[in-house]
Amino acid sequence: MSKDIYLDGNATTPVLPAALLAAMQAMAEHYGNPSSTHATGLQAKAVLDEARARARRLLGVGPGRLVFNSGATEGIQTAVLSALCAVRVARAQGQRTGTLLVYGATEHKAVPESLAHWNALLGLDLTLVKLAVGEDGRHDLDMLRQLAPDAAFVCTMAANNETGVISDLEGIAAALAGSAALWMVDCVQALGKLPLALADTRIDYAPFSGHKLYAPKGIGMLYVRAGAPYTPLIKGGGQETGDRSGTENMAGIAALGAVLAALEDGGTFRSHAELTAFRDRLADALRQALPGIVFNAPFDKALPTTINFSVPGLSSKELLDLFDAAGVRVSAGSACSAAKAQPSYVLDAMGLPHWRSSSAVRLSFGPSMDEATVAAACARIARCGAALATSGQPDGVVQLTAAGNHAWLVLDRASRMAAVIDAAPELAERIAALTAGFEVAARLSTRDGAGWPAQADCLYLGEQCLRRVVLEDGRAVYLLGQDGAEPRHAFTGAAAPARLHGIVPPDTLLCPGSEEHCVFCTSLRAQAGQDAGADMHLDQGALDAFLLAHPRALLVDVREPCEHAAGNPFAGAANVPLSRLAGWVPGWLAQPEPVPLVFFCRSGNRSARAAGCLRSLGYRHAYHLAGGVALAVLPLAA
Repeated sequence: MSKDIYLDGNATTPVLPAALLAAMQAMAEHYGNPSSTHATGLQAKAVLDEARARARRLLGVGPGRLVFNSGATEGIQTAVLSALCAVRVARAQGQRTGTLLVYGATEHKAVPESLAHWNALLGLDLTLVKLAVGEDGRHDLDMLRQLAPDAAFVCTMAANNETGVISDLEGIAAALAGSAALWMVDCVQALGKLPLALADTRIDYAPFSGHKLYAPKGIGMLYVRAGAPYTPLIKGGGQETGDRSGTENMAGIAALGAVLAALEDGGTFRSHAELTAFRDRLADALRQALPGIVFNAPFDKALPTTINFSVPGLSSKELLDLFDAAGVRVSAGSACSAAKAQPSYVLDAMGLPHWRSSSAVRLSFGPSMDEATVAAACARIARCGAALATSGQPDGVVQLTAAGNHAWLVLDRASRMAAVIDAAPELAERIAALTAGFEVAARLSTRDGAGWPAQADCLYLGEQCLRRVVLEDGRAVYLLGQDGAEPRHAFTGAAAPARLHGIVPPDTLLCPGSEEHCVFCTSLRAQAGQDAGADMHLDQGALDAFLLAHPRALLVDVREPCEHAAGNPFAGAANVPLSRLAGWVPGWLAQPEPVPLVFFCRSGNRSARAAGCLRSLGYRHAYHLAGGVALAVLPLAA
């Protein structure tokens, strides 16, 4: 497979070649301190002045301030501090001030966090109010008109980072007519994508971040309207005319200046019409690849560079893993909160169904997108769709987890029979997708034994038999195995292992109901918490040596079948998804001559858990690729 296709531009962008060259020149040639008065310092100052002049022209700042800083978060902090200090001064002078700090419900988290922080630190005791948005993501202007007379500070954004929805800034300005409130507009996603003439607006503060438009991280700007109150966040040597002390980041400023020059000169970035055409082609590819896809923001009210979507029955993690396997980099909502695995607060605020906010994926690109990348992306998206369609139905024991609770499916593909144990409501769509085409013989609960067929001693699922044992407290344990043989699996719910002695054989796999008891499976004989051993972790160099020393070793891809189909880095690798690990463990443990197993996945997290599970059960020949294929230098299979 060729190089990765990066479609996460709203999180960050690669550095423009001209910006990289400018940064290197600033460090190698124009390395002076722009505050110095000698020739070397003056050369650096000329670079700074040119970048500022371009920014002032492009943003239309008029007589307003344009301050270079470290990025949008610092700009937001400075704007909030400036506005709230002005409120405190007005109060001290006996003037009437607003009592509300109003912010859009879909604002970046940096905004409400900054408001709450400085409100408490300055002891103002102002009330934070979340300004509602409609299903289209735009602010409720009727609500804003009601709040405006009592508002001290209002914070909205030009375009949303998750959905790309463009705010009705003229409508917001009209709603604030007659209000004394100061107004900040987060313009991070607007730079290079929307026309800006800030001095012609009512906007008091507008933060920008360079790394969202092909400049390096660590450089940004803050616009402050002429006459708007201003309090420096950083005091010191008086740089930036005293507006932001600290020696300027000249490499970052030079790079940002090169990006601004590309914007001003034209030719580097695509037009709105071209970007819209790219967006439409990508959306069509997604529709064909992902049946049932729903787009979470209206295209006619959003930036053409952002597509936010959800697919019924597929979580955002599953979709991200699938795209990643195909070499397409997308994200789940905001990059700042992607690791927290929470539903999108932006989509929740828009009133969208929970399944859409909890499974949303964002595809975004910058204005330098080109035809070849769009074509390649569409081909990769089609590959993802084909992988989903051909990954086949599961067979055997399948584990699903939501909010730390496990549900278990027993599927027999030959007989088309299935049983579901401890299903959670949030897994309903996923369970329905996995059991499609099966006859679900029973939906069972370990909590109270509910769902068991009346008068039945055994529930047959093909050649396997499921039996129920009711404990003294009414909880149930379900034993699965060949009729007349020791059970291979025991679905134990919340039952403590100590209570299972005499009921479950010592080597039967215990499949618990929550991560609190076990992440995957264990046994009464296994030593819980046993140290897996440092030799379990293999980096790429160690893996190469290991495979030479152990030619019988089996490489096992623990990603889902669709991920494996979309991109398998090792020819001949087996595919045992982590969700189906419990079904394979008994066979591996029963081998008379254990084969070394080397698990791998995208990041190394899933593979480490698989190897750790085998080791805890006494299988000392389990290993994994540390860091996953994301860090390994591997030619992905085509």
